[in-house]
Amino acid sequence: MRRRANATVLIVLVILLLLALAAFLRKNAPPEAARLLPESDGILYFNLRPLRAYTHFDKHPVPHDPAYQRFIDATGFQFERDLDQAAFAVHRMKNPLGPNGPLAFSEVFIGHMDGKRLSRYFASLARTQEQYAGHTIYEIPSQRRTVRVAVLGYDIVAASNAPTPEQIHSMVDRYRTAALPFSGSSLLRQHYSQVPLLSLAWGIGKLSVPLKRDGIAILGFHVPLSVDTTFIASLRWAGALHLKVEELAPNAAAAAASADALTTCVAILRAAEDNLPSRMTNADLRSVVDSAHIQHRRDHAVAEATIPVSFIEKLLTAPDSLHSLPRSPEPAANGNGH
Repeated sequence: MRRRANATVLIVLVILLLLALAAFLRKNAPPEAARLLPESDGILYFNLRPLRAYTHFDKHPVPHDPAYQRFIDATGFQFERDLDQAAFAVHRMKNPLGPNGPLAFSEVFIGHMDGKRLSRYFASLARTQEQYAGHTIYEIPSQRRTVRVAVLGYDIVAASNAPTPEQIHSMVDRYRTAALPFSGSSLLRQHYSQVPLLSLAWGIGKLSVPLKRDGIAILGFHVPLSVDTTFIASLRWAGALHLKVEELAPNAAAAAASADALTTCVAILRAAEDNLPSRMTNADLRSVVDSAHIQHRRDHAVAEATIPVSFIEKLLTAPDSLHSLPRSPEPAANGNGH
């Protein structure tokens, strides 16, 4: 009897440990939408459910352009109402002057959606289709590029306008291993642990190509940036929306130079706002500038500020801010289709 009781206690303890481990992994692992992204030069992630709760941007009607309204009518999906998570990968093109421009993007969207209606809609736009690893990839012409779209699950859609199918194939492959909590691109594995806990939105990017000799210009003032610099930006709710941008510089001297330059930029912005008539100033921008704080810690330069909820609300209610999935073209002006 005692052995049986001991065995029962042991089983219960093992189950509790497994549940605790699962909860720990779920809490500390990158969100699924970000884990599905392919290799890239930068990542942006938005958790729209809490942002929607804080800003109520879905309660404010926004004008829908005709193409977006046809997308809603065909799929039943409305970004400002139904999108829960969005993750974007930024790909730098080797030839920025080539036909694909300087950048390409891969995206993952998670939300309340009807997979069958979305599949029918994408099929109606697709020039060709590819079957890959049990999924249909719709190849849709859009603005002199090809957008490849795959409905991965009942609530997940992946898309990419990269010039080759490598990126969309990678997202389909990652979907099959999505249960692994620490899977994802090398950029995500290396730096997600540095994203502040409970961030509603965040971004990771690495500067791996030389800029101009004097860095980048902000208001005519040059901020020096070094190759192999990584940036981590985050937006958290702590009674207000708190923005943090951290530069991981290659050395302490580079971080100090960036922090000094940013401090000067903030001082210039404050002076400019103070000397303009009140009717010409932007209240949201003034609030951000007034709350800005720059720090230098060893090889890190950190900029922090408080973002007004109204500013985020304006961004999220812009009708084309997150509508990067392909949509049907405008109907022809006359019956001849010209």
